[in-house]
Amino acid sequence: MVTNIESQNLTSVSEFQLMELSEDPELQPVLVGLFLSMYLVTVLGNLLIILIISSDPHLHTPMYFFLSNLSLADIGFISTTVPKMIVNIQTHSRVISYVGCLTQMSLFILSGCMDDMLLTVMAYDRFVAICHPLHYSVIMNPRLCGFLVLMSFLISFFDSQLHNLIVLNFPYFKDVEIANFFCDPSQLLHLGCSDTLTNNIVMCPNKTEQENITRVSEFHLLSLSEDPDLQPLLFGLFLSMYLVTVLGNLLIILAVSSDSHLHTPMYFFLSNLSLDDTGFISTTVPKMIVDIKLTAESSRIWAA
Repeated sequence: MVTNIESQNLTSVSEFQLMELSEDPELQPVLVGLFLSMYLVTVLGNLLIILIISSDPHLHTPMYFFLSNLSLADIGFISTTVPKMIVNIQTHSRVISYVGCLTQMSLFILSGCMDDMLLTVMAYDRFVAICHPLHYSVIMNPRLCGFLVLMSFLISFFDSQLHNLIVLNFPYFKDVEIANFFCDPSQLLHLGCSDTLTNNIVMCPNKTEQENITRVSEFHLLSLSEDPDLQPLLFGLFLSMYLVTVLGNLLIILAVSSDSHLHTPMYFFLSNLSLDDTGFISTTVPKMIVDIKLTAESSRIWAA
């Protein structure tokens, strides 16, 4: 439930205050040196990967092409937050402009989503190599590889701009402090309260006095649809998607573990990635499927 606040109490702000990792002045040089060295090692390491792949013709394969793009996305991902954090620690300033915050959030989401999309593409590349080894070079041709990278970028760009549009519709309060050292999207969404669709995604806190805040022991999750006719369709759709995803990842793990020719570092990491994907989807979808099933049963009971 979102508290409605009078419009005259809402003010727009031109800057935000980012949280510092530590305010101890003796720790500032240590933090600057630590994060600067980590940043330089990460950037130089990824640049080295890109240089090696581009200069060696033996590495001009789909997997290494995706790997070079992944390294480029990693450079962008770390460069959106760490340099600003280092500057803030060095100058003892936590200020970031409103436009700068939106830009940082947009690039952060773009690079992070690009990482996820490229990892998915690399998993597909290994799937084709395992299941269709004789047709691998035909399926994973340069045109398809370029198309997959382009689609990964476009989807990531759309996702970042969608977050920007959502945040731009939020009213903000005066003297806003973001509880993180960068413009974390979840923190920005947490700051705003409005009657937009985003309230279905995040639970916005009431801006009320402390005595009005009570403890809760449970939450009610928003259902995708309360139409009883759609419940069987949603149940079957998400159950089939979940089973296909889990069985596909388990098949990759089984194929890698059973074939001695695939006992290489790349396939070892791929099997661990498949295991991680199985755990990732299993944390949310089964609960959603159960809720849809219970909603359908409740609708039938009420209809009877």
